[in-house]
Amino acid sequence: MKRLINTVKDHSGFYIADEEEIRAGKASDVYFSRSMKGLSHDQEVVAEITSSSEEEWITFSGLKEVLSLLKPRNLTISALEEGEIIGTRDSGGIPVPFITIEGKYSEIGEMETAILGLICQSSGISTASSRVYMASYPAPFYSFGIRRMHPAISPMIDRAAYIGGAYGVSGILGAERISMDPVGTMPHSMALLMGEEAAWKYIAENFPKGKRTILIDTFSDEKESALRAARMFPGIDYIRLDTPRSRRGNFPNIVREIRWELNLRGFSNIKIMVSGGLDYESVSKLREAGAESFGVGTYISSAKSIDFSMDIVSINGTAITKKGKYSGKKDVSRCNKCHKVKVKPSELHIEKCECGGKLELLNRKVYESGKEVINPKSDSDIRAKVTERLNSMIIAGKLKN
Repeated sequence: MKRLINTVKDHSGFYIADEEEIRAGKASDVYFSRSMKGLSHDQEVVAEITSSSEEEWITFSGLKEVLSLLKPRNLTISALEEGEIIGTRDSGGIPVPFITIEGKYSEIGEMETAILGLICQSSGISTASSRVYMASYPAPFYSFGIRRMHPAISPMIDRAAYIGGAYGVSGILGAERISMDPVGTMPHSMALLMGEEAAWKYIAENFPKGKRTILIDTFSDEKESALRAARMFPGIDYIRLDTPRSRRGNFPNIVREIRWELNLRGFSNIKIMVSGGLDYESVSKLREAGAESFGVGTYISSAKSIDFSMDIVSINGTAITKKGKYSGKKDVSRCNKCHKVKVKPSELHIEKCECGGKLELLNRKVYESGKEVINPKSDSDIRAKVTERLNSMIIAGKLKN
């Protein structure tokens, strides 16, 4: 124990890995570096990343960071587009390769831990965000959850939440990285320090139209406070409820009651925003009750990671893998007619679906010989594609019901 303590670097700052340490493989599991030392010679491999998640669909994200990590390594990478909404298995039950990496094992092995970490957590957050989008539609929701996670990864959390469908994010740095202005209302501390009505006045007089949101549940009954705020500042845009769980009772009914009273007294222009411990199920119920905007935190930022794994499927041109996996390089396609996803061996070059439709390739080459070979999309463009697909899923679900 004494020897171990003496070799540990004194660390008085934050317990995070910097970019240099991640690229050097120091944020990886030790057995990969040990394996590298035991190999007598390097070999050409094809490694693919699949998921064992049982989610009906996921929103894939994190690819941008994976490509950044692997620069300038001499590899060829094919992948689904970031923001692709897809099941983890095709229509026949074959696992979907989200990323395929080809090259020397020495260029890949020690990076496996970091590669997986970059997409597992990000995709989990994006997927949770997409589920909230579907629950709140067409009302907007905002990601307020970075306080639940380590601040070092707050930009990643905000980006993943935004890609998944969030209309905005609360983090200053996260918003900066996705070229947006951060979104926020007023904290309870403002009401405590200034006095509730003084805080309301400040928001009403200093925030731009469309963003004047006042928090009404610091001290009094929600209905009483909502009506008092509406009478004092009839031009505000939103009242916000962030009522503690211990005081909520039936939260949707509180929202219904406030909406009724505001409408009855001529304040139908004032919308209701809710926040605090929300998930997609509670958002759906509150939306039905009359809430028109949502702040969602922990459910998105602390979302369950998507369980991706990376496995060798070919060595020196020969298809081989471990048990439980499918060997050989594969293509992922979606039929433009029946919309089924198909995973097929790459060498078969199948272009037609059984239904007669055309199979459109999803896992395209994105990186070769140390550089990206496609023009990366902006985060806003990725989000636009995600929300377009989610909107079509919402419409299809309504028609089905």
